[in-house]
Amino acid sequence: MSNKLELGVNIDHVATVRQARGTCYPSIVEAAACCEAAGAHGITVHLREDRRHIQDQDVYDLKSMLNIRLNLEMAVNPEIVDIALDILPEEACIVPEKREELTTEGGLDVAGQKDEVGHVVQKLTDAGVEVSLFVDPDPEQLEASAAVGAKVVELHTGTFCDASGKAASEELERLIKGAQIAHNLGMIVNAGHGINLDNIEPVLKMPWLNTLNIGHSIIAQALFVGLEQSVRDMMARMGQYNGCVGL
Repeated sequence: MSNKLELGVNIDHVATVRQARGTCYPSIVEAAACCEAAGAHGITVHLREDRRHIQDQDVYDLKSMLNIRLNLEMAVNPEIVDIALDILPEEACIVPEKREELTTEGGLDVAGQKDEVGHVVQKLTDAGVEVSLFVDPDPEQLEASAAVGAKVVELHTGTFCDASGKAASEELERLIKGAQIAHNLGMIVNAGHGINLDNIEPVLKMPWLNTLNIGHSIIAQALFVGLEQSVRDMMARMGQYNGCVGL
């Protein structure tokens, strides 16, 4: 495996600013172009059921203009699945979703809904979309992810990023072990949620990482340094990655 760690930039919160006033700006397409110019390897957007930020047309527009991969985050929802099958993003990440949450809280319960998740994984895979499952670093969930045919998992780093002291150390150890389990099961290992410039160093102790998907902190830092520089700053930190450092 190459030690080169790739960055997928989540630009949902560019749309959050736009939707706050119901304007046509800031442009999702321009934001994606800035990230691409800065060297990002992919663009991630979450088409939520309530359309609180990203809209259907945004996904179509991104698919038509990107020269890097599009990763569509989505719930197991028939309407969203149909849109994904129409757009055919390079990647689709299946996540849990609750209307009342501010952002995705915790990983997908794959073990508790194998049939439903497996059906969607199969449909998307058959259409040529690479499917990842957003899960906690729990052996049962990782084994279930492999069992339903997912080739990729995205490990939920949010619990670690929100923790401190002993709790953070314990959660980091779970992530390291989870990445190793996923790799041993033959899956590609991605990670994301809550990662910023202040907490990324311990995240880079996770072995076998392929991609980090990072959004909120990059968009927030862009307010002060600009979006291209914010992406470059994150990629510079990621350049320290050694794929087996956590072993």
